[in-house]
Amino acid sequence: MTHPCELCERDGGLLVWRSDKLRVIRAVGDAQSTDHPAFYRVIWNAHVAEWTDLAPADRSHLMQAVAKVETVLRAALQPTKVNLASLGNVVPHLHWHVIARFDWDARWPAPVWAAAVRDVPDAASRLAVPLDVLDAHVAAALANAPVAG
Repeated sequence: MTHPCELCERDGGLLVWRSDKLRVIRAVGDAQSTDHPAFYRVIWNAHVAEWTDLAPADRSHLMQAVAKVETVLRAALQPTKVNLASLGNVVPHLHWHVIARFDWDARWPAPVWAAAVRDVPDAASRLAVPLDVLDAHVAAALANAPVAG
């Protein structure tokens, strides 16, 4: 029996930008996204589970998009670190996490999935730019300089 795929049925968060091949969302509505407000996912639109399910040109296309999101986060927020991850254990649909991390965040220096080690009320207010402005920068970077592929 086939189980429905959450990322085939829904955007997977707040939709920031979409093309025919992929989309970028900002994670919302869970502890990780509240504690780490600049938490984005680059999601391949077609249902594939693994990186090697993509043709080499599509792998390049996807990674160029990941790089563009990271570049915007670094320029706009100057984070302590940017975490990139492609796990897909819970939702086996190819996607990359792009997460701006700060030495003040709730789980620093542990992964965002670890237990919080400090309370950081309203983490979004600590960002150098408001989230809606950050989303617009991400969308513009992808729309104005489309990834090859």
